[in-house]
Amino acid sequence: MTIKVGDKIPSVTLQHMTADGIADISTDEIFGGKRVALFALPGAFTPTCSAKHLPGFVANAGAIKAKGVDTIACVSVNDAFVMNAWGENQGAGEEVLMLADGSAKLATALGVELDLADRGMGVRSRRYSMIVDDGVVTTFNLEASGAYEVSDAETLLGKL
Repeated sequence: MTIKVGDKIPSVTLQHMTADGIADISTDEIFGGKRVALFALPGAFTPTCSAKHLPGFVANAGAIKAKGVDTIACVSVNDAFVMNAWGENQGAGEEVLMLADGSAKLATALGVELDLADRGMGVRSRRYSMIVDDGVVTTFNLEASGAYEVSDAETLLGKL
């Protein structure tokens, strides 16, 4: 079942890069007591993700945070090394927390996994964006397969 507005984000462990190397971070740490703009995409360094999705959130980070968002987070089914390198490549800096869901645990727990094994990419995440208030989904924009129409930074900003 796919997560929906009003549902609590499930507890799973993701990874991110820190000054000391790869570190685990739980969804409870990410979302507990905070307002978070989370967006997910099928893969780092992929065309739409690199040309539009992540750059839109980097460019609009100030405006999103000005609307009361504490953290902007990007998650993909990649490892923390790849997510860190992609964040550096895209100039995400401190504006966007780059999260690795290497085994698709979050994607599966949210019901947004996307099986691209026949295309050589394994299990990925569908493209979406959401606002999460203290662990509860308050806005959820899930893309149709192959689309990029409702999960962009501008659409999410318009719903804040």
